[in-house]
Amino acid sequence: MSEYQLYTLPNGIRIAHKQVSNTKIVHCGIMLDIGSRDEKPHQAGLAHFWEHMAFKGTKKRKAYHIINSLEAVGGELNAYTTKEKICFYASILDHHFEKAIDLLTDITFNSVFPEKQLEVERGVILEEMSMYLDSPEDAIQDEFDTVVFPNHQLGVNILGTTESVKAFTREDFQTFIDENLDTEKIIVSVVGNLDFKKVVKVAEKFLSEIPAKRTTRVRTSPIEYFVKEEVIEKNNNQAHVAIGRPSFALNHPSRLPFFALVNLLGGPGMNSRFNLSLREKHGLVYQIEAGYTSYYDTGMFAIFFGTDPQNLNKSLKLIDKELFNLKNKSLGQIQLKTLKEQLKGQLAMSEESKQGYMLMMAKSLLDLDKVEPISKIFDDIDKVTNPVLLDLANEMFDEKQLSKLIFK
Repeated sequence: MSEYQLYTLPNGIRIAHKQVSNTKIVHCGIMLDIGSRDEKPHQAGLAHFWEHMAFKGTKKRKAYHIINSLEAVGGELNAYTTKEKICFYASILDHHFEKAIDLLTDITFNSVFPEKQLEVERGVILEEMSMYLDSPEDAIQDEFDTVVFPNHQLGVNILGTTESVKAFTREDFQTFIDENLDTEKIIVSVVGNLDFKKVVKVAEKFLSEIPAKRTTRVRTSPIEYFVKEEVIEKNNNQAHVAIGRPSFALNHPSRLPFFALVNLLGGPGMNSRFNLSLREKHGLVYQIEAGYTSYYDTGMFAIFFGTDPQNLNKSLKLIDKELFNLKNKSLGQIQLKTLKEQLKGQLAMSEESKQGYMLMMAKSLLDLDKVEPISKIFDDIDKVTNPVLLDLANEMFDEKQLSKLIFK
């Protein structure tokens, strides 16, 4: 892949493009620096609801035409909402690129939130909420956000509450957009075998008419963290467990070494320490994972697993043992080298996904105002040392600072 190119429209919207060869598919998306954390308490779930309603009608398209526009030519149209981002994106044959940008621009900026569709989609989202509640492995992750970030929007379920979703009106969507939309915090991201001049020309055709808009929105940071242990009776066949705490923000210098440490502990590799101990050696879990999510001003470290209630205490003791080992034993040189090589390989493979790179490029530009080349990231990984990892383990895995949520 070549390096990305960047162009800024007069209204502040940035066009990011990475040209790749040997493909007929172009991946493109519009990402906004707006998410569920930007909602006021009475708006809980509104960002996610907006994502749904964007597909239900614009000033020039009915819902059927939105759904059918790209599907009819073999393309795909999708969207997602996170705590800090909303993204509408598509994958399409390159000669239909203009069609995709036209549609993405329309649903992002010209939704009309028709009343009839609003009621239908309200029911869909309430069913989505019920589905998550019926899945304890999903529900505990949302509930644990509340444990780590109490009394803050980062701790509120992205889907919102039953009460808030039932109460939203058309005017609520427009109010939320007016309060949060900032054209300088929007990225149009494109990856495909297209000339940059063509990408800019198409983007200008559809996006230059979007009026420049600035917002005075200020994201409030979580102020206090209190360690909490909570057990909720669910009468499930399994006990589901979440363990964790706040961690490092996006720009924190410890972000990369801590990510490496968490990857060693419970990353996607079958050779993670948790997987080798709790699954492979003792057969106590089907799946166990440790993850680290970084936000604008904070982060979250969490461990999730499910096990037979009879094996709960044994599982917790094995987790404590692995955390203790990382706090008290430096990695050997071979172990450290293996950790670095595994992390590099995982990052390189994730970059092989052109759609994944398109989404990452947009998020990185919004969060960091740059996209680090993978060679730079590899250099930073190589600089990670055992003393740094040992210090981080003692800081972040202090059992007195870890909260715990258990569904039994």
